[in-house]
Amino acid sequence: MWLALTAAALVLVALAPGLVHSQADIQVLSNPAFENDQRPPAVFNHDEHNAVAELEDQCWYCHHMDGANPSPDEDSIGIPCADCHSVEAMEDMTPLMMAYHKQCKECHMKEKAGPITCGECHVR
Repeated sequence: MWLALTAAALVLVALAPGLVHSQADIQVLSNPAFENDQRPPAVFNHDEHNAVAELEDQCWYCHHMDGANPSPDEDSIGIPCADCHSVEAMEDMTPLMMAYHKQCKECHMKEKAGPITCGECHVR
């Protein structure tokens, strides 16, 4: 019995780094500003997406300072989207949910690649 428990513990210790790494790769787009989500957060693997979309060195493309005129000279990395986009609509500012949807869907439609329907991003 003792030998079996020790062997099981050693297997878990040996596999733990791989399990932790694989879970770290899975990301979701979630924002605490949304209090009553109607759907689960969007499944989004940032690094995989950027590799497939060939955006590795173009952070400003999604992390924009000016949505109408994104520029490689300015990005919003580290600034939560909700700092500029409120949940409720405000004059001259895209509401938060629409900003997320517009950012992703417009690019996917333009590139004719990537999910555009609710269930493709918000997997139940």
